[in-house]
Amino acid sequence: MLSDGPVDGRAGVAREMIASKEAALDWEDRLDEWELELQLSAQLNGSEWVTLERAATETGVSRAALRTWYRTGQIASRLVDGPHGPQRLVPLEVVAARAEASPRLRKTAERRLGDEAQLEILRHRVDQLELRVAELQRRLEQREEP
Repeated sequence: MLSDGPVDGRAGVAREMIASKEAALDWEDRLDEWELELQLSAQLNGSEWVTLERAATETGVSRAALRTWYRTGQIASRLVDGPHGPQRLVPLEVVAARAEASPRLRKTAERRLGDEAQLEILRHRVDQLELRVAELQRRLEQREEP
């Protein structure tokens, strides 16, 4: 009889761990289902509807600007049930077109591309310098050998 207590305690902990894993799996399944629903909905409507965060990331438009645009009717939006509550979605193509039409956003994008081009040039220059240093080290080692 005394040995039943610890066994029941371990069994209770095991049951809790299994329940916790099942809840996590249920949550992951719910997230997967929600993402699939978004993809299917986008296919049916002929445009990819994405979250404000994704639209901001892919177009360079701030979330505040996106909110202003949908509140003033410049872009469409809709609320859908998401994994953390209601989610605002916007059509990515429309946001990209609206961003392209904005002179300020276009200048920002051009500046960003200019910065990226300069960064790529600098990376190439560093690669060249590393090769040159390696060659000079090799020559120095050859001179030092008797």
